[in-house]
Amino acid sequence: MGRFIISFICTGNSCRSQMAEGFARFYGRSLLEVYSAGTHPAERVNPGAIAAMKEIGIDISRQHPKLLEEIPAKPDIVVTMGCGVACPYIPSFYREDWSLEDPVGGSTEKFREVRDLIEQEIIELISKLKNVKNANELNDTLKKI
Repeated sequence: MGRFIISFICTGNSCRSQMAEGFARFYGRSLLEVYSAGTHPAERVNPGAIAAMKEIGIDISRQHPKLLEEIPAKPDIVVTMGCGVACPYIPSFYREDWSLEDPVGGSTEKFREVRDLIEQEIIELISKLKNVKNANELNDTLKKI
């Protein structure tokens, strides 16, 4: 099996999904082909998200918000951030929602808190994926663990 295609979906694709994209590239470079997008993309990645990630040595300053149409039509894995709105249906082998609070407009500490939660989720997901042989096994294997 090659790398799994994973897409992180959010409303603005300016903060949580961008941090998830950065962590997934950092921790999963040999296992994941990583994308993020939004239903209503912002003009730029949120400076608070960039700063929070830079604090721990991950640079997301070159990333940019994208439309759903700009990412693969059928990723292996879709992760939604918990935007409080109904996310569009994107066909995939596996889907989960992380229900993360949006730190936009919050303090630096709120960005750090959400960043750390995203990092934990990414590490856990990658750990599970190491036991999956192919995309057809994703749903059964990930749900059992």
